[in-house]
Amino acid sequence: QVQLVESGGGLVQSGDSLRLSCAASGRTFNYWTMSWFRQAPGKEREFVAGVSPTGDYTFYAGSVKGRFTISRDNAKNTVYLQMNSLNPKDTAVYYCAAGSSTAAEKLSDYVYWGQGTQVTVSS
Repeated sequence: QVQLVESGGGLVQSGDSLRLSCAASGRTFNYWTMSWFRQAPGKEREFVAGVSPTGDYTFYAGSVKGRFTISRDNAKNTVYLQMNSLNPKDTAVYYCAAGSSTAAEKLSDYVYWGQGTQVTVSS
């Protein structure tokens, strides 16, 4: 069992940066692939970025590659999403999710979800 709590969301302007954090409780954090998804009003939840259990492999949606960086600190049971060059299209609720070591970009790959944190980017 894993519980995930996101934090760090807020209101920023276009071009600004923001770092999200996801704190995990449980004893098996090091074995999960961790990812970030986001969901804008009226739209489907979409994959943003993922990181392998050991942190040595990351993967990104094309829309954020080069702007966002995912990382994890297993000693702190925390995963991060550094978001740079934000634009209004990034406005969404951002969710942290945990899946198996083979999890990729599908919603169905993930079994644990946080409650979400709101990111709003003004123009």
